[in-house]
Amino acid sequence: MASTVSLAAGFALPALAQASFPDHPVSLVVPFAAGGPTDVVARMIAIPMGKSLGQTVLVENAVGAGGTIASTKVARAAPNGYTILIHHMGMSTAPALYKKLAFDPLKDYEYIGQVVDVPMTLLARKDFPANNLKELQAYVKVNKDKISLANAGLGAVSHLCGLLFMSQLGVELNTIPYKGTGPAMNDLLGGQVDLLCDQTTQTVPMIKDGRVKVFGVTTLKRLTALPNVPTLDEQGMKGFEVKVWHGMYAPKGTPKPILDKLTAALQVAMQDPMVRQRMTDLSSEIVPMDKISANGLKSHLEAEIAKWGPVIKKAGVYAD
Repeated sequence: MASTVSLAAGFALPALAQASFPDHPVSLVVPFAAGGPTDVVARMIAIPMGKSLGQTVLVENAVGAGGTIASTKVARAAPNGYTILIHHMGMSTAPALYKKLAFDPLKDYEYIGQVVDVPMTLLARKDFPANNLKELQAYVKVNKDKISLANAGLGAVSHLCGLLFMSQLGVELNTIPYKGTGPAMNDLLGGQVDLLCDQTTQTVPMIKDGRVKVFGVTTLKRLTALPNVPTLDEQGMKGFEVKVWHGMYAPKGTPKPILDKLTAALQVAMQDPMVRQRMTDLSSEIVPMDKISANGLKSHLEAEIAKWGPVIKKAGVYAD
């Protein structure tokens, strides 16, 4: 009888742990440095998520190797809901960018939900000869050997945006990698480089002040913050869509009741008025509620892997 009672108690422990989750702080791992776009998003939603969960959500920056250090850390963490990951679209490009990857985005995680999309803009230095996308396309085809395209480094979203641009035009430009879009933007403003694809969180004020030329936004619909700037898609580059999308993940094997609690807390956080206002101020887009879910993130990740894999492989660029 004693062994039977012990066995029953043993089976009850996981259920009790799930029911009491969380009973101590949750660690939200960010793959990038404090103050960067992904870190800003993480810290913005950590507080309302914590209030919903009844425990503090601590932001932990695990920086390096294009986000793969943080991703590996969470993939190998205990599947108990106390170590989770927020990552941007780099989760979908890593399988093509790295020949040796310590994790599989489609096999090593459970999905909590999408978070927010940050649009991109295609820019040029203020005195660049072309004044619109049609003129830019014509100019690029004739002067491709003379044009410089800046980016924030191999695998950065600005790099991927540039690859897609070149792929659609069927040209190769002189790409110049920087350690972040900050220095790349400084050189664009100074006239040292010609073109740059960068996030609206940095470019909207410069576009409005006329410090750079803008050829279009990389969403399929115009942005509220830039209503007079057409999309690249509507100007003829059909299907051109690049967003710095973010998703939240847990280690594979995390119990569904815990995942459901984390998803519910994320959904509550994304409805918080202060979060929504802050996102609007940054020209970011909170995704629809059906995407703030496990299925919403999984299907989006699968589609993005299928989209970016061929582009990266065609360019022949690797991070290792």
